[in-house]
Amino acid sequence: MIEVVLLAIALAMDAFAVSIGLGAKSQKQSQQYVRHLAIYAALYFGIAQGVMPLIGYLLGAALLGWLAAAAPWIGGIILIALGGKMLYEVLSGEDDEDDIDVGSSVINHRTMFTLAIATSIDAMAAGFTLNLLALNAWLACLIIAVVTAVFGWLGVYLGRRSGTWLEDKAEVLGGVVLIAIGIKVMFFV
Repeated sequence: MIEVVLLAIALAMDAFAVSIGLGAKSQKQSQQYVRHLAIYAALYFGIAQGVMPLIGYLLGAALLGWLAAAAPWIGGIILIALGGKMLYEVLSGEDDEDDIDVGSSVINHRTMFTLAIATSIDAMAAGFTLNLLALNAWLACLIIAVVTAVFGWLGVYLGRRSGTWLEDKAEVLGGVVLIAIGIKVMFFV
């Protein structure tokens, strides 16, 4: 179960970093606006992060019979690649979310949906690895959704108070955790 919590935290880091950015962008907005933004960030990011690994899990379950011998290696490589990608983006200064223009300082539902999908694509790939862990995938996806919702909500408030300096640190933590879980899946399952 500890793997699920660590996976949930690692997957939530993209949404957390974006939420920090949204909070920083809303520093001049009213308290009511920020409260609504935090709730929407929690809902959009939490639901997307919960559904995407479930899709990956179901696709992985369909393919697992054909790939049973290679599944730990494939899953491990996917997690290590996702973690490496997160680290590379931080260290190189690249970031997928920079490509999404949020326009004015007021964030709308379309933008929140787009950000939620963009930050949860990695979770679909990580969902494949749920087939390799001895756990209930539905419960794992629920845990991922709840953890991401909490991080999304918290990120808005942290961003409003601190600006954007926490974004990169969250991405680094997520990348390191994904790499560690990938190594565990490859060599210790």
